[in-house]
Amino acid sequence: MAKVLCVLYDDPVDGPPKSYARDGLPRIDHYPGGQTTPTPRSIDFTPGELLGSVSGELGLRGYLESQGHTLVVTSDKDRDGSVFDRELVDADVVISQPFWPAYLTAERIARAEKLKLAVTAGIGSDHVDLDAAIAKGITVAEVTYCNSISVAEHVVMMTLSLVRNYLPSHQWVLDGGWNIADCVARSYDLEGMQVGTVAAGRIGLAVLRRLAPFDVGLHYTDRHRLPESVERELGLTWHASAADMVPHCDVVTINAPLHPETEGLFGDEMIATMKRGAYLINTARAKIADRDAVDRALRSGQLAGYAGDVWYPQPAPADHPWRTMPHHGMTPHISGSSLSAQARYAAGTREILESWFAGTPLRDEYLIVDQGALAGAGAHSYSVTGT
Repeated sequence: MAKVLCVLYDDPVDGPPKSYARDGLPRIDHYPGGQTTPTPRSIDFTPGELLGSVSGELGLRGYLESQGHTLVVTSDKDRDGSVFDRELVDADVVISQPFWPAYLTAERIARAEKLKLAVTAGIGSDHVDLDAAIAKGITVAEVTYCNSISVAEHVVMMTLSLVRNYLPSHQWVLDGGWNIADCVARSYDLEGMQVGTVAAGRIGLAVLRRLAPFDVGLHYTDRHRLPESVERELGLTWHASAADMVPHCDVVTINAPLHPETEGLFGDEMIATMKRGAYLINTARAKIADRDAVDRALRSGQLAGYAGDVWYPQPAPADHPWRTMPHHGMTPHISGSSLSAQARYAAGTREILESWFAGTPLRDEYLIVDQGALAGAGAHSYSVTGT
Protein backbone atom coordinates (compact mmCIF):
# COMPACT_ATOMS: atom_id res chain seq x y z
CA MET A 1 0.00 0.00 0.00
CA ALA A 2 1.16 3.53 -0.77
CA LYS A 3 1.59 6.71 1.20
CA VAL A 4 0.25 9.72 -0.68
CA LEU A 5 1.44 13.16 0.45
CA CYS A 6 -0.79 16.00 -0.74
CA VAL A 7 0.24 19.65 -0.31
CA LEU A 8 -2.64 22.10 -0.65
CA TYR A 9 -3.27 25.74 0.20
CA ASP A 10 -4.91 26.83 3.45
CA ASP A 11 -8.66 26.94 3.97
CA PRO A 12 -10.53 30.28 3.88
CA VAL A 13 -9.84 32.44 6.93
CA ASP A 14 -13.39 31.83 8.22
CA GLY A 15 -13.31 28.10 7.51
CA PRO A 16 -14.65 26.02 4.61
CA PRO A 17 -17.65 27.51 2.80
CA LYS A 18 -21.05 26.57 4.22
CA SER A 19 -22.73 27.51 0.93
CA TYR A 20 -21.71 28.59 -2.55
CA ALA A 21 -22.65 31.50 -4.79
CA ARG A 22 -23.94 29.21 -7.55
CA ASP A 23 -25.63 25.82 -7.73
CA GLY A 24 -23.39 23.51 -9.70
CA LEU A 25 -21.27 23.98 -12.82
CA PRO A 26 -21.91 23.90 -16.56
CA ARG A 27 -21.14 20.46 -17.95
CA ILE A 28 -18.00 20.41 -20.11
CA ASP A 29 -16.83 17.03 -21.43
CA HIS A 30 -14.08 18.06 -23.83
CA TYR A 31 -11.62 20.88 -24.49
CA PRO A 32 -11.03 22.83 -27.71
CA GLY A 33 -9.39 20.41 -30.13
CA GLY A 34 -11.30 17.40 -28.83
CA GLN A 35 -9.30 16.16 -25.82
CA THR A 36 -11.75 14.83 -23.26
CA THR A 37 -11.93 16.24 -19.78
CA PRO A 38 -10.74 13.91 -16.99
CA THR A 39 -12.47 10.53 -16.93
CA PRO A 40 -11.92 8.82 -13.56
CA ARG A 41 -14.03 5.77 -12.82
CA SER A 42 -15.87 7.80 -10.17
CA ILE A 43 -15.50 10.85 -7.95
CA ASP A 44 -16.31 11.46 -4.28
CA PHE A 45 -17.00 15.20 -4.47
CA THR A 46 -19.57 17.61 -5.82
CA PRO A 47 -18.27 19.72 -8.73
CA GLY A 48 -18.30 23.37 -7.72
CA GLU A 49 -17.08 22.75 -4.18
CA LEU A 50 -13.78 24.09 -2.81
CA LEU A 51 -11.45 21.15 -3.39
CA GLY A 52 -7.99 22.72 -3.65
CA SER A 53 -7.61 23.73 -0.01
CA VAL A 54 -6.63 21.48 2.89
CA SER A 55 -10.16 20.51 3.95
CA GLY A 56 -11.14 19.75 0.34
CA GLU A 57 -8.36 17.15 0.01
CA LEU A 58 -8.99 17.11 -3.78
CA GLY A 59 -11.84 14.74 -2.94
CA LEU A 60 -9.32 11.90 -2.58
CA ARG A 61 -9.52 10.60 0.99
CA GLY A 62 -12.46 8.23 0.59
CA TYR A 63 -11.05 6.67 -2.56
CA LEU A 64 -7.48 6.26 -1.28
CA GLU A 65 -8.38 4.91 2.13
CA SER A 66 -10.89 2.47 0.65
CA GLN A 67 -7.98 1.03 -1.34
CA GLY A 68 -5.81 0.72 1.77
CA HIS A 69 -3.56 3.70 0.98
CA THR A 70 -2.57 6.43 3.44
CA LEU A 71 -3.30 10.09 2.65
CA VAL A 72 -1.46 12.92 4.40
CA VAL A 73 -2.68 16.45 3.59
CA THR A 74 -0.85 19.60 4.67
CA SER A 75 -0.29 23.22 3.73
CA ASP A 76 2.98 23.37 5.70
CA LYS A 77 5.74 23.20 3.10
CA ASP A 78 8.37 25.95 3.30
CA ARG A 79 9.73 26.32 6.83
CA ASP A 80 12.58 24.25 8.24
CA GLY A 81 11.14 21.02 9.60
CA SER A 82 7.87 21.46 7.70
CA VAL A 83 5.27 18.69 7.61
CA PHE A 84 6.08 18.31 3.93
CA ASP A 85 9.75 17.63 4.63
CA ARG A 86 8.99 15.22 7.49
CA GLU A 87 6.44 13.21 5.54
CA LEU A 88 8.32 13.23 2.24
CA VAL A 89 11.02 10.81 3.35
CA ASP A 90 8.75 7.75 3.03
CA ALA A 91 6.09 9.02 0.61
CA ASP A 92 5.38 7.02 -2.54
CA VAL A 93 3.36 9.78 -4.24
CA VAL A 94 3.46 13.56 -3.88
CA ILE A 95 0.59 15.74 -5.12
CA SER A 96 1.04 19.50 -5.32
CA GLN A 97 -0.52 22.49 -7.05
CA PRO A 98 1.17 25.29 -9.03
CA PHE A 99 -0.70 27.79 -6.84
CA TRP A 100 0.88 26.41 -3.63
CA PRO A 101 3.84 24.48 -4.98
CA ALA A 102 5.71 21.92 -2.93
CA TYR A 103 9.13 22.53 -4.43
CA LEU A 104 10.60 19.11 -5.18
CA THR A 105 14.22 20.16 -5.39
CA ALA A 106 17.06 17.80 -6.21
CA GLU A 107 17.95 17.72 -2.50
CA ARG A 108 14.42 16.78 -1.48
CA ILE A 109 14.18 14.15 -4.20
CA ALA A 110 17.43 12.62 -2.95
CA ARG A 111 15.91 12.28 0.53
CA ALA A 112 12.63 10.83 -0.78
CA GLU A 113 13.84 7.27 -1.11
CA LYS A 114 10.42 5.75 -1.92
CA LEU A 115 9.08 8.49 -4.20
CA LYS A 116 7.80 7.10 -7.49
CA LEU A 117 5.19 9.58 -8.72
CA ALA A 118 4.89 13.39 -8.54
CA VAL A 119 1.51 14.75 -9.63
CA THR A 120 0.69 18.37 -10.38
CA ALA A 121 -2.99 19.02 -9.67
CA GLY A 122 -3.12 21.64 -12.40
CA ILE A 123 -0.71 22.62 -15.16
CA GLY A 124 2.98 23.41 -14.84
CA SER A 125 5.52 21.09 -13.24
CA ASP A 126 8.50 23.43 -13.00
CA HIS A 127 8.36 23.19 -9.19
CA VAL A 128 9.76 19.68 -9.71
CA ASP A 129 13.46 19.38 -10.57
CA LEU A 130 12.93 17.47 -13.78
CA ASP A 131 16.59 16.55 -14.16
CA ALA A 132 16.55 14.93 -10.72
CA ALA A 133 13.26 13.18 -11.43
CA ILE A 134 14.68 11.79 -14.67
CA ALA A 135 17.84 10.60 -12.95
CA LYS A 136 15.87 8.82 -10.23
CA GLY A 137 13.21 7.33 -12.51
CA ILE A 138 10.33 9.25 -10.93
CA THR A 139 7.23 9.71 -13.07
CA VAL A 140 6.00 13.32 -13.22
CA ALA A 141 2.44 13.96 -14.40
CA GLU A 142 0.02 16.86 -14.54
CA VAL A 143 -3.63 17.35 -15.50
CA THR A 144 -2.92 18.90 -18.87
CA TYR A 145 -5.55 21.36 -20.19
CA CYS A 146 -7.64 21.20 -17.00
CA ASN A 147 -7.38 24.95 -16.31
CA SER A 148 -5.99 26.36 -19.57
CA ILE A 149 -9.22 28.17 -20.44
CA SER A 150 -9.51 29.41 -16.85
CA VAL A 151 -6.09 31.05 -17.19
CA ALA A 152 -6.89 32.44 -20.63
CA GLU A 153 -9.97 34.15 -19.23
CA HIS A 154 -7.84 35.62 -16.45
CA VAL A 155 -5.39 37.02 -19.03
CA VAL A 156 -8.22 38.77 -20.88
CA MET A 157 -9.56 40.18 -17.59
CA MET A 158 -6.13 41.48 -16.59
CA THR A 159 -5.51 43.00 -20.02
CA LEU A 160 -8.75 44.96 -19.93
CA SER A 161 -8.34 45.96 -16.29
CA LEU A 162 -4.91 47.49 -16.98
CA VAL A 163 -5.73 49.19 -20.26
CA ARG A 164 -9.02 50.61 -18.95
CA ASN A 165 -7.51 51.50 -15.53
CA TYR A 166 -10.26 49.52 -13.83
CA LEU A 167 -8.69 48.78 -10.43
CA PRO A 168 -7.81 52.39 -9.47
CA SER A 169 -11.23 53.52 -10.70
CA HIS A 170 -12.95 50.92 -8.54
CA GLN A 171 -10.86 52.09 -5.58
CA TRP A 172 -12.26 55.61 -5.96
CA VAL A 173 -15.75 54.12 -5.50
CA LEU A 174 -14.70 52.17 -2.41
CA ASP A 175 -13.15 55.33 -0.96
CA GLY A 176 -16.36 57.31 -1.50
CA GLY A 177 -15.04 59.46 -4.34
CA TRP A 178 -16.29 60.40 -7.82
CA ASN A 179 -12.99 61.48 -9.35
CA ILE A 180 -13.63 60.91 -13.04
CA ALA A 181 -10.55 62.76 -14.27
CA ASP A 182 -8.27 60.69 -12.03
CA CYS A 183 -9.90 57.49 -13.31
CA VAL A 184 -9.66 58.26 -17.02
CA ALA A 185 -6.22 59.89 -17.04
CA ARG A 186 -4.72 56.40 -17.56
CA SER A 187 -7.65 54.76 -19.38
CA TYR A 188 -7.48 53.71 -23.05
CA ASP A 189 -9.42 51.55 -25.49
CA LEU A 190 -7.98 48.15 -26.33
CA GLU A 191 -9.40 48.47 -29.85
CA GLY A 192 -6.67 48.99 -32.44
CA MET A 193 -3.82 47.97 -30.14
CA GLN A 194 -1.27 45.31 -31.08
CA VAL A 195 -1.32 42.31 -28.73
CA GLY A 196 1.27 39.55 -28.69
CA THR A 197 1.66 36.28 -26.82
CA VAL A 198 4.92 34.62 -25.90
CA ALA A 199 3.92 31.01 -26.64
CA ALA A 200 0.74 29.98 -28.39
CA GLY A 201 -0.01 26.62 -26.86
CA ARG A 202 -3.33 25.81 -25.24
CA ILE A 203 -3.42 28.97 -23.11
CA GLY A 204 -1.78 31.37 -25.55
CA LEU A 205 -4.01 30.31 -28.46
CA ALA A 206 -7.10 30.56 -26.25
CA VAL A 207 -6.07 34.12 -25.35
CA LEU A 208 -5.68 35.02 -29.02
CA ARG A 209 -9.10 33.59 -29.85
CA ARG A 210 -10.76 35.54 -27.04
CA LEU A 211 -9.08 38.83 -27.94
CA ALA A 212 -9.75 38.64 -31.68
CA PRO A 213 -13.28 40.15 -31.37
CA PHE A 214 -11.77 43.28 -29.79
CA ASP A 215 -10.43 44.32 -33.21
CA VAL A 216 -6.80 44.25 -32.19
CA GLY A 217 -3.74 43.20 -34.14
CA LEU A 218 -2.63 39.77 -32.97
CA HIS A 219 0.97 38.55 -32.82
CA TYR A 220 2.65 35.44 -31.46
CA THR A 221 5.95 33.69 -31.08
CA ASP A 222 6.32 29.98 -30.41
CA ARG A 223 8.88 27.35 -31.29
CA HIS A 224 6.00 25.33 -32.74
CA ARG A 225 4.41 27.50 -35.43
CA LEU A 226 0.63 27.31 -35.67
CA PRO A 227 -1.04 25.89 -38.78
CA GLU A 228 -1.42 28.37 -41.61
CA SER A 229 -5.20 27.95 -41.44
CA VAL A 230 -5.23 29.19 -37.82
CA GLU A 231 -2.98 32.13 -38.69
CA ARG A 232 -5.38 33.12 -41.48
CA GLU A 233 -8.48 32.62 -39.35
CA LEU A 234 -7.28 34.92 -36.57
CA GLY A 235 -5.12 37.25 -38.67
CA LEU A 236 -2.00 36.33 -36.72
CA THR A 237 1.49 37.65 -37.32
CA TRP A 238 4.19 35.13 -36.37
CA HIS A 239 7.59 36.24 -35.08
CA ALA A 240 10.66 34.04 -34.79
CA SER A 241 11.38 35.12 -31.19
CA ALA A 242 10.05 37.21 -28.34
CA ALA A 243 12.79 39.75 -29.04
CA ASP A 244 11.48 40.12 -32.59
CA MET A 245 7.86 40.43 -31.46
CA VAL A 246 7.74 42.74 -28.46
CA PRO A 247 8.77 46.03 -30.18
CA HIS A 248 5.56 45.77 -32.25
CA CYS A 249 3.17 45.24 -29.32
CA ASP A 250 1.16 47.46 -27.01
CA VAL A 251 0.26 44.47 -24.85
CA VAL A 252 2.44 41.39 -24.31
CA THR A 253 1.11 38.32 -22.52
CA ILE A 254 3.43 35.55 -21.35
CA ASN A 255 1.99 32.05 -21.69
CA ALA A 256 5.16 29.94 -21.84
CA PRO A 257 6.42 27.27 -19.46
CA LEU A 258 9.42 28.02 -17.29
CA HIS A 259 12.57 26.28 -18.49
CA PRO A 260 16.19 27.34 -19.02
CA GLU A 261 15.37 29.18 -22.26
CA THR A 262 12.59 31.33 -20.75
CA GLU A 263 13.94 32.03 -17.26
CA GLY A 264 14.73 35.75 -16.94
CA LEU A 265 13.56 36.44 -20.50
CA PHE A 266 11.88 39.74 -19.58
CA GLY A 267 14.71 41.63 -17.94
CA ASP A 268 15.91 45.21 -18.40
CA GLU A 269 17.20 44.53 -21.92
CA MET A 270 14.00 42.99 -23.29
CA ILE A 271 11.70 45.48 -21.56
CA ALA A 272 13.74 48.37 -22.99
CA THR A 273 12.84 47.20 -26.50
CA MET A 274 9.10 47.34 -25.80
CA LYS A 275 7.01 50.36 -26.72
CA ARG A 276 7.03 53.00 -23.98
CA GLY A 277 3.75 52.55 -22.14
CA ALA A 278 3.24 48.92 -23.11
CA TYR A 279 1.47 46.50 -20.78
CA LEU A 280 2.93 43.18 -19.67
CA ILE A 281 0.72 40.30 -18.48
CA ASN A 282 2.29 37.24 -16.88
CA THR A 283 0.14 34.33 -15.74
CA ALA A 284 2.81 31.77 -16.67
CA ARG A 285 5.71 31.72 -14.19
CA ALA A 286 7.20 34.63 -12.25
CA LYS A 287 10.83 33.81 -13.03
CA ILE A 288 10.23 34.42 -16.75
CA ALA A 289 10.21 38.11 -15.76
CA ASP A 290 13.00 39.69 -13.73
CA ARG A 291 11.43 40.86 -10.48
CA ASP A 292 13.37 44.10 -10.08
CA ALA A 293 13.40 44.95 -13.80
CA VAL A 294 9.59 44.95 -13.80
CA ASP A 295 9.53 47.22 -10.75
CA ARG A 296 12.01 49.63 -12.35
CA ALA A 297 10.09 49.71 -15.64
CA LEU A 298 6.83 50.62 -13.92
CA ARG A 299 8.45 53.38 -11.88
CA SER A 300 10.20 54.85 -14.93
CA GLY A 301 7.11 54.69 -17.15
CA GLN A 302 8.64 52.27 -19.64
CA LEU A 303 5.78 49.92 -18.75
CA ALA A 304 2.31 51.40 -18.23
CA GLY A 305 1.18 48.38 -16.27
CA TYR A 306 2.04 44.87 -15.15
CA ALA A 307 -0.53 42.28 -14.19
CA GLY A 308 0.65 38.94 -12.94
CA ASP A 309 -0.80 35.92 -11.25
CA VAL A 310 2.52 34.23 -10.51
CA TRP A 311 5.24 35.01 -7.99
CA TYR A 312 8.53 33.58 -6.79
CA PRO A 313 8.55 32.16 -4.26
CA GLN A 314 4.93 31.22 -3.67
CA PRO A 315 3.49 32.38 -1.36
CA ALA A 316 5.29 35.68 -1.82
CA PRO A 317 6.74 37.40 1.26
CA ALA A 318 5.01 40.51 2.57
CA ASP A 319 7.87 42.73 1.38
CA HIS A 320 7.89 41.43 -2.20
CA PRO A 321 8.24 44.53 -4.43
CA TRP A 322 5.43 43.39 -6.71
CA ARG A 323 2.98 44.07 -3.88
CA THR A 324 3.82 47.80 -3.79
CA MET A 325 5.08 48.75 -7.26
CA PRO A 326 2.87 51.27 -9.11
CA HIS A 327 0.28 50.43 -11.78
CA HIS A 328 0.08 46.72 -11.11
CA GLY A 329 -2.80 44.25 -11.06
CA MET A 330 -1.30 41.31 -9.17
CA THR A 331 -3.35 38.38 -7.90
CA PRO A 332 -2.14 35.49 -5.67
CA HIS A 333 -1.97 32.75 -8.32
CA ILE A 334 -5.68 32.12 -8.64
CA SER A 335 -6.13 32.18 -12.41
CA GLY A 336 -6.19 28.39 -12.74
CA SER A 337 -7.94 27.56 -9.48
CA SER A 338 -11.51 28.69 -10.07
CA LEU A 339 -14.10 26.30 -8.67
CA SER A 340 -14.73 25.23 -12.26
CA ALA A 341 -11.07 24.37 -12.77
CA GLN A 342 -10.83 22.62 -9.40
CA ALA A 343 -13.49 20.13 -10.41
CA ARG A 344 -11.40 19.19 -13.45
CA TYR A 345 -7.99 19.04 -11.82
CA ALA A 346 -9.35 17.04 -8.85
CA ALA A 347 -10.96 14.57 -11.25
CA GLY A 348 -7.77 14.44 -13.33
CA THR A 349 -5.64 13.77 -10.26
CA ARG A 350 -7.91 10.87 -9.37
CA GLU A 351 -7.73 9.57 -12.93
CA ILE A 352 -3.91 9.61 -12.77
CA LEU A 353 -3.92 7.78 -9.43
CA GLU A 354 -6.43 5.19 -10.62
CA SER A 355 -4.24 4.40 -13.61
CA TRP A 356 -1.04 4.40 -11.55
CA PHE A 357 -2.31 2.01 -8.89
CA ALA A 358 -3.87 -0.26 -11.53
CA GLY A 359 -0.58 -0.42 -13.42
CA THR A 360 -2.16 0.90 -16.60
CA PRO A 361 -0.54 3.64 -18.75
CA LEU A 362 -1.28 7.26 -17.92
CA ARG A 363 -2.68 9.39 -20.70
CA ASP A 364 0.19 10.55 -22.87
CA GLU A 365 -1.00 14.15 -22.57
CA TYR A 366 -0.65 13.93 -18.76
CA LEU A 367 2.97 12.78 -18.81
CA ILE A 368 5.87 15.16 -18.18
CA VAL A 369 8.60 12.67 -17.22
CA ASP A 370 8.36 8.91 -17.62
CA GLN A 371 10.86 6.07 -17.77
CA GLY A 372 13.82 8.34 -17.28
CA ALA A 373 13.04 10.92 -19.99
CA LEU A 374 10.76 13.79 -20.90
CA ALA A 375 7.53 12.33 -22.23
CA GLY A 376 4.14 13.33 -23.59
CA ALA A 377 3.29 16.96 -22.85
CA GLY A 378 6.68 17.35 -21.16
CA ALA A 379 8.59 16.53 -24.34
CA HIS A 380 6.60 19.24 -26.13
CA SER A 381 6.88 21.95 -23.48
CA TYR A 382 10.07 21.48 -21.45
CA SER A 383 13.79 21.18 -21.89
CA VAL A 384 16.26 19.91 -19.32
CA THR A 385 19.88 20.67 -18.65
CA GLY A 386 20.98 17.05 -18.39
CA THR A 387 22.64 15.27 -15.51
